Amino acid sequence: MSSATALRPPTVDHLGTLLAGQPLPAPSPWPAVNALRERAQTALGALAMPTLRDEAWRFTDLAPLHRLTFQPVLSAGGLQAADMAPFALGDAAIRLVFIDGVYAPQLSSLAHEGGVVVTDLPTAMATHAVALEAQLGSQQTLGNNVFAALSTAFLQDAAVVVVPRGVALAAPVHVLFVTTQAGAISHPRCLVLAEAGSRVTLVEDYVALQDAAYLVNPVTEIVLAERAQLTHVRVQRDGRQAFHIANCAVSVGRSANYQSVSVALGAQLSRYHLSVVLGEGAECAVDGLALLAGSQLADTHSCIDHAQPHGTSRQLHKCIADGSADAVFNGKVVVRPGAQRTDSAQSSRNLLLSGRAQIDTQPQLEIFADDVKCTHGATIGQLDAEEVFYLQSRGLSDSAARQLLTYAFGAEIIERIPVPSLKRQLQQRMLAQTGSQP
Repeated sequence: MSSATALRPPTVDHLGTLLAGQPLPAPSPWPAVNALRERAQTALGALAMPTLRDEAWRFTDLAPLHRLTFQPVLSAGGLQAADMAPFALGDAAIRLVFIDGVYAPQLSSLAHEGGVVVTDLPTAMATHAVALEAQLGSQQTLGNNVFAALSTAFLQDAAVVVVPRGVALAAPVHVLFVTTQAGAISHPRCLVLAEAGSRVTLVEDYVALQDAAYLVNPVTEIVLAERAQLTHVRVQRDGRQAFHIANCAVSVGRSANYQSVSVALGAQLSRYHLSVVLGEGAECAVDGLALLAGSQLADTHSCIDHAQPHGTSRQLHKCIADGSADAVFNGKVVVRPGAQRTDSAQSSRNLLLSGRAQIDTQPQLEIFADDVKCTHGATIGQLDAEEVFYLQSRGLSDSAARQLLTYAFGAEIIERIPVPSLKRQLQQRMLAQTGSQP
């Protein structure tokens, strides 16, 4: 089967309509990439689009997506650096920019010094083909994940970050995916390899320059070797009519540390599935915030897999839903047989601002070892009337008190972002969305 053939429609009509007979990218010069695409294309032939009858999608209705057809963009638009100014991070000297899924070298600032590689996939393959071919597609399993298979079938480029053994990058790496065209479909890809004892901060950022409907379907794969440390900040601030369906798979090696903060602000429908596998003595902290209004829907699924003993995990996820918005959180913690002395805590805290909004939360524990410490909990409620009254007694109006409390509820997650310029941008966005004043 040649990679140049058209994508065969799978067994469900909706996906065939969505793709409208789009051809796959031209054959890659690397056989491993072609083989990966072909495996994904074969998987697509047997997969169905999820429906409300699927347990993992029972709160997320993809019907609005079925009514649309999307087309890939073949070349990056003629954007200038000034167009990127609203999203620029002064803390990040290294930046990779992709426009409608196409790499934009003129807007990027790369790294190749000291063994550090931050660049696009074709450039990285020239010097790191063996390592990249071994890891690309190895973390994100296809299984019954139609969107991961779709992204892999259309794999053409990727943001690649390779940090050598013992190297610590002081400044964050900013990977910026920008959508500019209505009706565009893009399959952004990130591959991060952090070698033993290395340290890096990655900002994975999705933005838009227009507010029409489009589809972003990212896959991110992260591999942390022994004692490596990665802080992963993921921001989804797409246009309000967009669709954003993302997968991220992380392997955390022995005594390594993975810190994640994800923020979902945009898109009419978004879903983020995060899978983290912890090695012996590994640690992770997974924090998230979804701030929704109008008729937005944000679905967050996570699985923290304690595959080896002595692992530690912490997770705090918050949702704020106003208007007729829907928020979904499903967080699973798995403790494998033999993963003794696991220490895991998970919390889902949710705030309803409207009688029409809805939040569905389902924390889960699957424990197959006996010497563990695992806790989880979930709350859904409205603003505390006593707290509102207290602020009113200090001179605030009812609306100002509620806006301030709403901002404070979400700001706890934003404060955990270790990139000051990004933190300021998100704080201003939250202030605008909650109606608060700085």
